[in-house]
Amino acid sequence: MADVFSSSADTVSSPATRAVAITPSDSTDLPDIPKGVYVGTGGDITMIGVGAPASATGVTWKNVPAGALIPFRPRRILATGTTAASMLGLY
Repeated sequence: MADVFSSSADTVSSPATRAVAITPSDSTDLPDIPKGVYVGTGGDITMIGVGAPASATGVTWKNVPAGALIPFRPRRILATGTTAASMLGLY
């Protein structure tokens, strides 16, 4: 199958080309910084953004609905405070 966009630049605002399951952790950053996050099961998500200082404790996004696409680039999604599930990092 031909990909007519294969020679286009991949930017943060370009559509994602892969998705990886996210496991929330209070101590481990994501292996790669995603373009955004897909939420499979709604709830709260506590995240630390890629640009936050090393001492950041996270910000909680409340009542994120199932099926939401969050245009936020987290370096970590914390287990504490996160009730949403089935999240995917979009790359």
